[in-house]
Amino acid sequence: MRFEKLDQWLDWQADSHPTEIDLGLQRVKTVWQRLKPEGFRSQVVTVAGTNGKGSCVAMLESICLQAGIHIGSFTSPHLIRYNERIRLNGEPVSDQQLCRAFEMIDQARGQISLSFFEFATLAALLCFVAQKPELVILEVGLGGRLDAVNIIDADVALITTIDLDHTDWLGTDIESIGREKAGIIRSRKPVVLGDATMPHSVLEQAEQLSADIYQSGRHFNHQANARGWRWSGPDGVEIELPEPALTGGKQLQNASAVVMVCHLLQHRFPLHEKVIAKGLRDVRLPGRLHFIPSTPALLLDVAHNRQSMQTLRDGLTQMNRRGRIHAIFGMLQDKDVADAVELIGPLLTSWHLLDLHGWRGRKAEQLAANLGQAGVRQPVSCYHSFSEAYQACSDEAEPQDLILIFGSFRIVGEAMHILHLA
Repeated sequence: MRFEKLDQWLDWQADSHPTEIDLGLQRVKTVWQRLKPEGFRSQVVTVAGTNGKGSCVAMLESICLQAGIHIGSFTSPHLIRYNERIRLNGEPVSDQQLCRAFEMIDQARGQISLSFFEFATLAALLCFVAQKPELVILEVGLGGRLDAVNIIDADVALITTIDLDHTDWLGTDIESIGREKAGIIRSRKPVVLGDATMPHSVLEQAEQLSADIYQSGRHFNHQANARGWRWSGPDGVEIELPEPALTGGKQLQNASAVVMVCHLLQHRFPLHEKVIAKGLRDVRLPGRLHFIPSTPALLLDVAHNRQSMQTLRDGLTQMNRRGRIHAIFGMLQDKDVADAVELIGPLLTSWHLLDLHGWRGRKAEQLAANLGQAGVRQPVSCYHSFSEAYQACSDEAEPQDLILIFGSFRIVGEAMHILHLA
């Protein structure tokens, strides 16, 4: 075995491929065929979209666990531990399972170089093959058409929302991005579209493949009421459900799409109304409008693009707190700082900026310059560690204030680790 410990494998993978993001299926598909030429036998739901993917995976996983379905889930990125990415029946796989999978991949790849995400995807698939879950949920990492998870055919595809993000790789307009997301759709298979507004390119791709289209606002709907909400679907089906235990204005929209997926899977799995209701009540997803009632209070959110910033802004406004808001903030190089300034900036009293490391990282000093260029007038300070930023922010904040930690999975994950919030 090349390495004995998981950290050694991960450090090596991070440096072994020329680029962190390397879209394309040929290399990863070749290695997968060497590993498992007989293919993949579980039922598969693949989830793509700009925002809401993690929420949809969490809700569907929670519902399936309530139904007693043997389930595997693959998501990214992780918040604290790499193992979070690959779950079996809701529990992260062990270091040993991952090391075993990585060794198999390393042996099978020969001279083929794989990216960090491609190693993760193949490891997830190997873990699922070994444990034989009845249903597997695969979350797309970036885009869809050329993302590594797309080597597996989806029995049901779910596309949540589409907005401008990752424009360096997916295109600079909504139609181009939609075309990439639509790459997970398969011929004559169902595709659930979680937003009433979808780019024409998505619908065009689905129609060309003769896919069965189920779109929010056309084929299924949701309506809030005094008891929770009502889902209405094909063939006159109506279900009364509780609100999902996830905070945010888009969660009913996400839940509605998930219920549509459940409806499509009912011929194979016992996903009836009571199971769906219990799964929605019990779902948990750290790092999304994640409120900690401390003194001062904390709010953690991984929002890093315009659409997610809008959701964060709405959440902050609805909280209607009387104190000030101090931000601990960092962003990757390919993210638009102007969106954070426009949408979140007016609510803030101060900005405490953190370095993000790695080739996509942005230094706090550079981020400060970007904020200044975007017109920020509040006090801005820079730090090299989360602990320093948090201490300074806490010293500045009054008991009734709120500390907002946002802008990146990395910052939220570091905060949860250091503050023991996991």
